[in-house]
Amino acid sequence: MLNTEARQSARPSEGEFREGIREIYAQLKKEASMQAGLQSCEDALLKLLDARLFTVYERVANGKELRAVFRGGDASGDEAAEIKVPFSATSIAGYVALSQEAILVRDVNDTEEVADIHPRLQFDRRFSDARGLEIRSMCAVPIKDEILLGALQLMNFSQDREFDEIDLKRSEVVGQLFAQQFRASLAGSHGPYDHLVQRGLISQEDLAEASRSTETDPSFMASVLMETHGLDADAIGRSLELHYRVPYMPFEEGLTLPDSLIANISREYLRRNLWVPVSGDKQQAIVLIADPSNQQKIMEIQGLLNARSYVFRVGLPEHIRMFLREPRKNGTPAGFQELFTVLGSAGNAVKLEQAVVDESENDAPGMVQIVNRMIAEADRLSASDIHIEPGRDGMAGAVRIRVDGLCRTLLEIPEEHCAAAIARVKVISRLNIAERRLPQDGKCKLQLGDRKIEMRVATLPTVHGESVVMRLLTSGSPMELENLNLSAQNQAQIMTIAAQPHGLFLVVGPTGSGKTTTLHAVLSKLNAPEKKIWTAEDPVEITQDGLQQVQVQPKIDFTFAKAMRAFLRADPDVILIGEMRDQETANIAIEASLTGHLVLSTLHTNSAPETITRLLDLGLDAINFSDALLGVLAQRLLRTFCAHCKRAYIPDEMEKKRLIESYGVKAFKSHGLDEQGWAMYRAVGCGECGGTGYKGRMAIHEMLPCSSKLREMIYRRASLDEIRKQAVVEGMRTMRQDGIQKIIAGHSDYSQLLQVVGVAVD
Repeated sequence: MLNTEARQSARPSEGEFREGIREIYAQLKKEASMQAGLQSCEDALLKLLDARLFTVYERVANGKELRAVFRGGDASGDEAAEIKVPFSATSIAGYVALSQEAILVRDVNDTEEVADIHPRLQFDRRFSDARGLEIRSMCAVPIKDEILLGALQLMNFSQDREFDEIDLKRSEVVGQLFAQQFRASLAGSHGPYDHLVQRGLISQEDLAEASRSTETDPSFMASVLMETHGLDADAIGRSLELHYRVPYMPFEEGLTLPDSLIANISREYLRRNLWVPVSGDKQQAIVLIADPSNQQKIMEIQGLLNARSYVFRVGLPEHIRMFLREPRKNGTPAGFQELFTVLGSAGNAVKLEQAVVDESENDAPGMVQIVNRMIAEADRLSASDIHIEPGRDGMAGAVRIRVDGLCRTLLEIPEEHCAAAIARVKVISRLNIAERRLPQDGKCKLQLGDRKIEMRVATLPTVHGESVVMRLLTSGSPMELENLNLSAQNQAQIMTIAAQPHGLFLVVGPTGSGKTTTLHAVLSKLNAPEKKIWTAEDPVEITQDGLQQVQVQPKIDFTFAKAMRAFLRADPDVILIGEMRDQETANIAIEASLTGHLVLSTLHTNSAPETITRLLDLGLDAINFSDALLGVLAQRLLRTFCAHCKRAYIPDEMEKKRLIESYGVKAFKSHGLDEQGWAMYRAVGCGECGGTGYKGRMAIHEMLPCSSKLREMIYRRASLDEIRKQAVVEGMRTMRQDGIQKIIAGHSDYSQLLQVVGVAVD
């Protein structure tokens, strides 16, 4: 160790230091980038700070890590990109970023000295040991300008002098200088998103295009950048932070807004003005705002909240809207709770026994409103079903809805009102409210705004009371075949089948898989004045001009089979049978297809090849069936990403390998698929999708045209395995393969595919 006199003489004087700072500042200003400036000033900085090594770190976009952008001294600057340290006490630079305080360590090998700074503080030796460096003394200071931008770390070797308090203060001066240059080099000086261009995350042209597309409402700029250009929310937040010089705050699931600040402010007002108090009280309010530079809005906030002091954070407009979602109280959406309270206070709670004898009480205005709102809310969320489920042992019941194929809880319904709600549903469905021992089926028609909805109702007795399931059926027009997300091959094969004058075409899959939608899309192609088309459905969900559509009525013995016999006497060209439920209907359909009619129908089977063996097992004549069958289309509905929050990423080789192996390596190559250019996304979750990351569904298909070889196999009643192998040989792409193609195209992910097709079993 050098003596005190030697240390003082080795260090520049105060005047030399000030002059050196001015020269370095001037040099940094000349350079086009911070990296180039540091490189040109490397030697001068080392001399000015009397240090052997220095590292400059930049805070990365996620805000929880530092990345080395330059190393000066004995280590090469090219190695800087390899170094990342988290905000934690596991390293000195990480601790400085975490605490945002400058620290001096005279000897990093002195465990007591290091522990005095923080009990868990450690000196990360990985990089020094890898290069054979004996680091002893260190100074580390934050690079900050209102917000943390990075960190500066100085190092000396064991044979050099120790750093002291003077060195620490001089390091802070250099840190402030670097903060200015970070601002000039990295921050967007003209707009809140310019930093994204500086970082190379988006081109200037794309940014300008996104800006033009949101001229009418700039608050959706971040949404466009995420959806169209696949940018990360944290990266956008970092850009906002640098521009406004206000810390960025991302969305936090589960955060409760402070009642003392938000109680008397309309959420709609907050959504319109894009700010929300996220924490604090009347002493200090912490406010998240989309534009912290809007002084007029700041004054409005101060006038409304009337707090003693304010702390502002910048946030994405999408995140602010997510914070302002309607809260739930005891599992019940806002609005329902008030109605339940009114019912309770008015003595309108209906016991199970009372519901039997006094129907008028079930129609109390409060309960009417609750059921009406329940149905309207389910429709707003695009639910297909509503489930009212009783609780057990006096506990609250639940109302669940099925959205995109999955159930979610809509609200909890107090035990004393559960029976009344079920009774109300039975009344409007014209069911017997006194009958609670047997299942019942009913239906009713509703008017929601300008839309008509048919609701099918099924009640079932459980050990805890009656349970009700309501299916919402919206009458509508048919979809275009081109909009069903069919592959080019499958669509061409369906069009070939639809052009046939006679034969049987089946669409198969579980309940709610879109079979009727597909068949009506095919019918829309066939619907022409020269063709007479009859349909028998239960219920009639989709209507088309030019079709003769019949509603079957099993209660009066008007079945699919009887409808078919009637159609054959009504001069049809094309017949649609809603479902082949039994052997009788199937036989009549085959008979019709063999006598000059094109017959379309559905069946509940798991795959296209399985459909053939299933119908043969029903007892159909194999010869007639093989002659009649044109093809089978199997389908499922796959949940798709929410367009508002999906996040693009580049899949690694392991993920690609898993998808290719699941598809079939040989088939992947033979089908002409490319291992490059995959548009992969991740589910994130936002207010638009209820935090799930998914919104909407698309069909995946398995198309099996009936070839001469397959007809021969049907005739001799070949096994399911034989039929499946032959179908694949003839070019059938399985639902799994179709789903993987749609994953590669960026519509969904593998986890959702597994939910509908399961794990492959050899």
